[in-house]
Amino acid sequence: MLIDDVQITVHAGNGGNGNVSFNKNLGSLGPVGGSGGRGGDVIFEGIADLSALQQFRNQKVFHAKNGEQGKQQFNDGADADDLVLRVPVGTVIHNLDINMDMEIIKIGERVTVARGGRGGKGNFHFRSSTNTTPKFAQDGLPGESYKLRIELKLIADVGLIGLPNAGKSSLLNELTRASAKVANYPFTTLEPNLGVFFNVILADIPGLIEGASTGKGLGTKFLRHVERTETFFHLISAESDDVVRDYATIKKELIEHNPALGEKKEYIFLSKCDTIVSKEVEDKLKALKKKKIVAHPLSILMPETIENVKKILETVQKEKEV
Repeated sequence: MLIDDVQITVHAGNGGNGNVSFNKNLGSLGPVGGSGGRGGDVIFEGIADLSALQQFRNQKVFHAKNGEQGKQQFNDGADADDLVLRVPVGTVIHNLDINMDMEIIKIGERVTVARGGRGGKGNFHFRSSTNTTPKFAQDGLPGESYKLRIELKLIADVGLIGLPNAGKSSLLNELTRASAKVANYPFTTLEPNLGVFFNVILADIPGLIEGASTGKGLGTKFLRHVERTETFFHLISAESDDVVRDYATIKKELIEHNPALGEKKEYIFLSKCDTIVSKEVEDKLKALKKKKIVAHPLSILMPETIENVKKILETVQKEKEV
């Protein structure tokens, strides 16, 4: 099960308290209390693993360590290590307490979501000509604590969209080393699948049906995953009794979810062409063309159609490198 939307609470570490102590050696009397160490920050780091949000499934509260207390003889407490939480690239971090959003879009990118408290100063720092024996030190400051909503929005170059059972997973498996589940019934795919064709990242976006933008079927759960996709491969099953209607259904749901999705680059494929006779394929391609919908025939059992898809992906890759 893909975890792609979860709420957690993070606590950065508190700063260590300063120390109050005095030198007991004759001739060297005076304050010698060290300062406390800084509390650890809470940091998010981007990685490629799509399942990394699983760590938040059961554990909802995360604490960074506190800074060490100040010590005697000018010895400062050690700063605490930062708590690093690794999340998939494409993660959006919503800070619910201060209404601020952060996002991670590159592998290795780090975002500090809560800062540790500063350590308090020891009594050595409060000595003066008028107070040579200060009997007080500074307490460490508390670390920041926030409630966060963690949301995953996939970053893919190509999003495979279409009604359930349109052949998206089969195409992904054919083009990449993905192992997406394939079967002849709707909603085979219950979570996004990723694959890589050379340097092009493809995502199989499941659960799109009529009414998805208002919560029907798998609802809006996966619609957000297409928001960052640069190009769509829109698959329409040749087994459909109305291919124009199927195309319009998905297009409508995308636009109602986010109007900007209707402006993205799109390649349209009439999939599963091996399941009907060639005359029906031609008729359905013509029906689409009458509505100014230019579609390419596609079947994983017809090598020439797969080669056409690969050529398009090569074009996508060249555009990506520009």
